[in-house]
Amino acid sequence: MKIEKIKIFKVDLPMKEGSYSWAKQSFSSFDSTVVVIETDIGITGVGETCPLGPSYLPAYAEGARTGIAKLAHNLIGLDPTEIYSINFKMDEFLNGHPYAKSAIDMACWDILGKSTKLPVYQLLGGLINKEVKLFKVISRRDPNEMAQNIVSYQKQGFKQFQMKVGANVDDDIERIFKVSEKLEKGNILNADANTGWLQHEAMRVVKAIRDIDVYIEQPCKSYEECLSVRKHTDHPFILDECMDSINMLIRGYNDNAMDVVNLKINRVGGLTKARQFRDLCITLGIHMTIEDSWGGEIATSAIAHLAHSTPKAFHFQSSAFHEYTEVEIAKGGPIIKDGFMKASDLPGLGVEPNYDVLGEPVSEIS
Repeated sequence: MKIEKIKIFKVDLPMKEGSYSWAKQSFSSFDSTVVVIETDIGITGVGETCPLGPSYLPAYAEGARTGIAKLAHNLIGLDPTEIYSINFKMDEFLNGHPYAKSAIDMACWDILGKSTKLPVYQLLGGLINKEVKLFKVISRRDPNEMAQNIVSYQKQGFKQFQMKVGANVDDDIERIFKVSEKLEKGNILNADANTGWLQHEAMRVVKAIRDIDVYIEQPCKSYEECLSVRKHTDHPFILDECMDSINMLIRGYNDNAMDVVNLKINRVGGLTKARQFRDLCITLGIHMTIEDSWGGEIATSAIAHLAHSTPKAFHFQSSAFHEYTEVEIAKGGPIIKDGFMKASDLPGLGVEPNYDVLGEPVSEIS
């Protein structure tokens, strides 16, 4: 089997609730990139990468498309089912830019699944976590509105919540108090600053909310700042943005810097490297939130397949991004029910692109 053509699509993902706000940022839609790989035997694969705006991580939508196009010229004629070979080639031709490589890697896994007639979760380890536990994002808004939202989300069956903070410290403290007051017994809440606080601000927050049962997620930008805050709080601690490689995972483990890590597929370069990261977490005994930066049905399907193949004991939670957007970029996305999601059991990722929504490709490389 050989790669014959790679198509690149640009699609906007508008938010159902009007906007998505975290730390000091807010967006009404996100610019996502979809990749379709065509082979010489008629099997196609699909992948997606959606950076969360241009200033959240060292990634941006236009860069994803440029990087994919540059890589694509060097991948024509290769066998997409030789996953490691494809990854070695991508790293050879483009240093860094894992978010661009992720969509290509994802599409290759889709092709491998279709060629073997197996869903991707079987190739990643098997269906050992039959239902993927979801968290619901509580977008940063007025504290009272956020408190009302968690009440509504709990009625929908969600039991784990990621509330967005990381802006004005006094307002964030009020947000945490008011939202936690509405948290039902047995449910889980984490306050995610998305690197938004300076170290002294994070210290103020953890001191003020000392008696609240809440996880603290990535309070500051640097690993060193987060580690310092970790040493000054008894709250369970999640690291996200700084966990961008296996080397950082090992460093965090050795420093006892976290209780949970966020594994984002496009941040590490795709499902291949996400699986390596996942398996090391299992070996080290580290719980994981398995997700991506953002996306529609395609990226969410990849999240679900990786989470399905992860032992339940090590899976903290995942996200279903396609439920937040107004458009359906692919058919067959994970089914959401009572705070859980389940991926398709069709071969590959189990999704088919909706070309009526995607429109014409912005680039074709053959």
